[in-house]
Parts: sequence; C-alpha cells; structure tokens
Amino acid sequence: MRQLNFIDLFSGAGGLSEGFINAGFEPIAHVEIDAKACETLETRLIYHKLKSEDKLKDYYKYILGDISRSDFLEKNSSSTISNSVINTAIGGDNNKVIFAKIDNLVKGKPVDLIVGGPPCQAYSLVGRSRDKNKMKDDPRNFLYKEYAKFLKKYQPKVFVFENVMGLITAESGSYFKNMQAYFKRIGYELDYTIQKSEHFGVLQKRRRIILIGWQKGFSFQYPSFTKVKEKYTLDQILSDLKKLKPGEQNNVTKYTGQITPYLEKYELRNGVDFVTQHIARPHNERDLKIYKIAINKWLKESERLKYPDLPSKLKTHKNEKAFVDRFKVVDIKGLSHTMVAHIAKDGHHYIYPDTKQVRSISVREAARIQSFPDDYYFEGGRTAAFRQIGNAVPPLMAKKIANKIKKQLQ
Repeated sequence: MRQLNFIDLFSGAGGLSEGFINAGFEPIAHVEIDAKACETLETRLIYHKLKSEDKLKDYYKYILGDISRSDFLEKNSSSTISNSVINTAIGGDNNKVIFAKIDNLVKGKPVDLIVGGPPCQAYSLVGRSRDKNKMKDDPRNFLYKEYAKFLKKYQPKVFVFENVMGLITAESGSYFKNMQAYFKRIGYELDYTIQKSEHFGVLQKRRRIILIGWQKGFSFQYPSFTKVKEKYTLDQILSDLKKLKPGEQNNVTKYTGQITPYLEKYELRNGVDFVTQHIARPHNERDLKIYKIAINKWLKESERLKYPDLPSKLKTHKNEKAFVDRFKVVDIKGLSHTMVAHIAKDGHHYIYPDTKQVRSISVREAARIQSFPDDYYFEGGRTAAFRQIGNAVPPLMAKKIANKIKKQLQ
C-alpha cells in the first residue's frame, strides 16, 4: 500500500505536520513565511530522516551544540528536504512560484491531503479588540481563498483546516459562512467541530475549530474523537526539569526528576538523558515583585491577580479597566490556559507557579504544554522559539486527528 502524503500550508514550526508524520503520513511540502520556522521545519525533517536510518547520534550532536548548523545540514540534509520547505508568503504571484516547487516534488503523484490553518490574528477576539477597525481591512481575513487555490490545483481527497474560535463570530459570522460556501463551490463536502485540546491529552485549555473537507462523492465521514480518560495535571510535565532563575540559559541540561506517567505515555521524554532549550527570559525587579504577588495569590487563594489590586508603587499606568488580567500564573494542579504567540513578547501571562522560581515559563516548558517532544528543536533563539510554539497546533492533538483520517483514507 502506498504511503499516504500531505502538503502543509501556513506550516509554522510544524506542530500539525509532526502529528501527521507520527501517524504515518509522508510530507510532500511545507509552505511558511517565517524564516526561522522554516529552519525549524528543516531540522525536524532531518530528525525524521535520521530516525528512519537509525542515525540519531548525528542529530543529538547538533542539538547539543557539538557541531555547527552548516556542518549538520551539509552532512544530513538533502535537496529533497531543503526544497520541500518553501519559505514564501502564500498569495498573489508567489503562488506560481510555490506551485512550481511543489510540482517538482509531487512529480505527478496524487496528493492525498492538504492541512493547515491561516494566521488567526484577523479572527481572534484579542486581535479584533485591539484593532480600531476590528480587523475588517486585514487581508488575512481572506487567506482561506488562497488555501482554496491549492485545493483546486492539487485536488486532495481530504483537507484539514484549523483555526481559532473567533472565526465563527468574526464579522457576525459572515467570514465563516462565506468560507464554507467557497469550499463547497470548488467541490468539497465539509463539516466542523469545536475541539478541546485536553480531550486529546494536551495539558492545556485550548479551543479550536477543526474543519475537515472531502471531495464530493468520496466515501468519507467527519471523524468522531474519543476523549482521553486520564486526568493528568500540569505538574506531570514540570516536575522533572531543572529549577531556573530568571534569565538562566540552559540550552542543554540533565533531567533532575523521574519520568512521570504522562511523559512516558505520550513520549515527550524520548530516550535520551538530556533536554535542550530549558531557557528562561530575564525580568526586571518590578515584574519579579508582581510575579511573586501573583504566585502567592494563586497558590494560596486560587485567585488571579488583577491590575487594580497591585500596590500603587508597582503600577505604571492609570487605566484599570483594560487588560486587567495581564499577569497570570499557570495552574500547576490543573491545565494551562491557552498558549499563544504573545509569549514571545513578554512572559506576564505565563508565570511559573512556584515562589522559589519567580519567573515566567521556559521555552521547553512552553513546548511541553503544547505537547512537543523534548527532542523537538526550535531554531532562531528564545524569542523566535516562543513565537513558533505559541502559534503551533499541539502535535498530540494533530496525531489523533491524523489517525482518524488515515483509517478512512486506507
């Protein structure tokens, strides 16, 4: 039986792709505008290649810093891998270039699946609240039409379109209605559900629209997803990592605790005795004082710190009505709140839940909350890594969606 394949549009760092690869799908191409995310994609594709060849020692040497990126790529990459990561914005004349590159990779083979979700800022409630025009003029509102051009070009049997809940309500629901009508006009039946990432084993409260389309006349039904029964909590993915101080840069560190049932079951710790990118951002004294107040309030009273409750000496503005919940501690005894890309700008919304470690969460902790395995390496430094992680689809969720689709395609 031929290996099922897919094209990933608006790929980001590859969370959706990672799930489909782990479910047995073969990636044809990834298309992504962010150059650092494209480097991450290439690194991960090399990981999967070396894993299939039982040569992961070369990969570990690279993420440990023992060899340079140029030497790593020269020895382990290939034209197939490098050409399959297309660092180009989707839309306009760029599509001709992208199509030509994908055609060279497809080589006449049928494309089974297209996956991806256009940037969500234009649909998100936060994005609309911060924009004076409520994002009405944002061209990203219509990127689904660019997505549809790839459907028309490659005619996949099935496509998966992931996005934020705000898509349903944006412009009183008209964008979402028009999107569905557009996909139907080009030959696809479709359905959607609102899925909770914790139902897939992700330790995060994340709500996303999962819209799936299939060619008219193709025997396919929207999958039903079984909820994970185990009730894991966030301490299952934080307890084995080294304690950090603000600004501490542990690009490589040993585990300091035992593997937990969650880490073992979902293979986030996968066979080596070290972890990379356990990196904490630095904070000024004012922020650290606020963080300590927020941590104490959460751990002792189970209450979130509101900006008006701060001592006057720690306040920097007089607006006490907008964004009053800017400082938020992650829930060690429950699930994290939604991981978003804003974590790349500051850590106020993701404070580590321990008065002995007053800081925001590290890159690796954020990656684990998104269900990325510990050997997933994010290129570009701390800020770029946070951005990629916050924008990603949790791989664990993606894999379970992929498995359901795979059963029907086979």
